[in-house]
Amino acid sequence: MNWITNYVRPKIRAVLEKKKDTPDNLWHKCLDCGQLLYMKDFLEVQSVCPHCGFHSRIGPKIRFKNLFNDGQYDLIDLPAPKDDPLKFKDQKRYIDRLKTARTTNDVKDAITVAYGQMGPVNITIAVQNFLFMGGSMGMAVGDGIIAAARHAVAQKSPLLIFTAAGGARMQEGILSLMQMPRTTVAVEMVKDAGLPYVVVLTDPTTGGVTASFAMLGDIQIAEPNALICFAGPRVIKDTIHEELPQGFQRSEYLFEHGMIDMIVHRHDLRATLIQLFGLLMKQPRAA
Repeated sequence: MNWITNYVRPKIRAVLEKKKDTPDNLWHKCLDCGQLLYMKDFLEVQSVCPHCGFHSRIGPKIRFKNLFNDGQYDLIDLPAPKDDPLKFKDQKRYIDRLKTARTTNDVKDAITVAYGQMGPVNITIAVQNFLFMGGSMGMAVGDGIIAAARHAVAQKSPLLIFTAAGGARMQEGILSLMQMPRTTVAVEMVKDAGLPYVVVLTDPTTGGVTASFAMLGDIQIAEPNALICFAGPRVIKDTIHEELPQGFQRSEYLFEHGMIDMIVHRHDLRATLIQLFGLLMKQPRAA
């Protein structure tokens, strides 16, 4: 017993504790090609697979860090609408879904707005977070877009929005659909002030978001191979009972058919946006 107690058990315990101390997020498996990537290296290339070029979904913090000068920016306080106004419940109460999403993502809702300098231009940037309930648009997202538009007008800055959404938030019913005209009016507020409004469409951008502020940009940019649509390909195929073209509703297909203005790789996005806003805001070119 002494040999088992004094030697075997401590060895087993040491192995188990070592495994427990090892982080479980050291590696990332590409969702497209399946290549295993060291997480640190993967984050350094802005979550783009170096083997196949697949653009993984990223959240607001990483977007802001990659876009603003030296990663410096100020977050804009957003209004907090009433949670669960319809007392909605399906398999789970809506209020419980909100609590889980907030705890997991450390944000209040599916949109974050920041202000800072990108190149020579001061800019307001709003980013939808697909990891928060699929980036769905409820009252909080609508209020966030309006707050971003008002801030842009007050600061006389361009407004840049990154879209990533599964559409309107079903748990808020008609209140979520009301955000479509509200956000459209917010966009018009920016345009009436003579300020540029640019949209970067990321994977996926669908539903009521696509049917409102996502497709109203002065310039429409998309990341490669992003799904951009109102209803998804599977729904359309089941409705019309026909085979759909290859790459239907992806960035490249929409670009070929004139729905978007350009497709920009994530590594080139900051430089492209600086150039565009420099032209739109009539900034002098650097020598």
